[in-house]
Amino acid sequence: MSTHSTTAAPGSPAAPSTLITGIGSLVTNDTAHGTGPLGLLTDAAVVIDAGTVVWVGPAGAAPAADERFDAGGRALLPGFVDSHAHLVFAGDRTAEFNARMSGQAYSAGGIRTTVAATRAATDAELDANLARFVREALHQGTTTVECKSGYGLTVKDEARALRIAAGHTPETTYLGAHVVAPEFADDPAGYVDLVTGEMLDACAPFARWVDVFCENGAFDGDQARAVLTAGVARGLTPRVHANQLSYGPGVQLAVELGAASADHCTHLTDEDVAALAGSATVATLLPGAEFSTRAAYPDARRLLAAGATVALSTDCNPGSSFTSSMAFCIAVAVREMGMTPDEAVHAATAGGARALRRPDVGLIAPGARADLLLLDAPSHVHLAYRPGVPLTAAVWRAGVREL
Repeated sequence: MSTHSTTAAPGSPAAPSTLITGIGSLVTNDTAHGTGPLGLLTDAAVVIDAGTVVWVGPAGAAPAADERFDAGGRALLPGFVDSHAHLVFAGDRTAEFNARMSGQAYSAGGIRTTVAATRAATDAELDANLARFVREALHQGTTTVECKSGYGLTVKDEARALRIAAGHTPETTYLGAHVVAPEFADDPAGYVDLVTGEMLDACAPFARWVDVFCENGAFDGDQARAVLTAGVARGLTPRVHANQLSYGPGVQLAVELGAASADHCTHLTDEDVAALAGSATVATLLPGAEFSTRAAYPDARRLLAAGATVALSTDCNPGSSFTSSMAFCIAVAVREMGMTPDEAVHAATAGGARALRRPDVGLIAPGARADLLLLDAPSHVHLAYRPGVPLTAAVWRAGVREL
């Protein structure tokens, strides 16, 4: 295997083209290049140049390139696309998790504990923490990550969270409507006014998306609609925390407003499933949350059978899903949510790309961004077959080999 690497910036004239050959199994997610929904190819090769994929096909027909990397018969797939994560925060909630797993009542404040720690942290501390999680995810094959605000809940703290996040990813989400800020506990309507007014004005320049936690104890349907429509008016595209803890209006609202995704989707009526299946709104499932809270898992099979597009994401956050491992989420989805290994891998790559409306990631095809994950295994099925085993052999992000 080649050990040569380059520090040239992707897309720069000095960046050499690379032929990755000897790929035992290639997941393209492009049916024009291989068989089945994953567009599988065996004994394959890929050529990347200037940060993009420029050729895909049989190894024996591969064109020449400046460099050659021998995959040694291992599996290559698109980098994971984690379309739901909460990474701008300080502190952790170990005591809460320990109490919950020990069957004890916990009353230390939950999300408000994180809000207090996040407000008290410096910009440098928040930035370093976020960088650590992005790097941690990259080491596990995640090359695209979405990042939400939501642990500041003041104009200043929400805006700085998004400003910091924007330094690490273009997929930034304004989640001022995570929960009602403690200062507004007796005036939720006043907090909604803040979220849709001054806070939105400060945050919109740093955000691509607007999100709301539509749930009992957070924001009801009318409040969620106000938040989302205000965000749309400022040029942000909606996504919704929907139907996680109970049946509710979140999924229907997401579909009605053309949201890119409805996330969690744990408690769905037949009408909710039909609405998702008949729309462009992706059902993003977050098995880490159910794993970490011992809650019932969403029924992925029901959504897939209806024809809905499904994504898998980590929901990485310090309270209910403190994992950055998409491979872990794939294994849990296969074991607990009725997905096949092929479906779970597709959901963690192409599904996440759909949830972020990113046609350039989540696939390996000419013109796509060269975000690639080489497994230390002969097949993508090993992600579910060998749960908990670190299988990352190499990662390319925008054509640069990071690992």
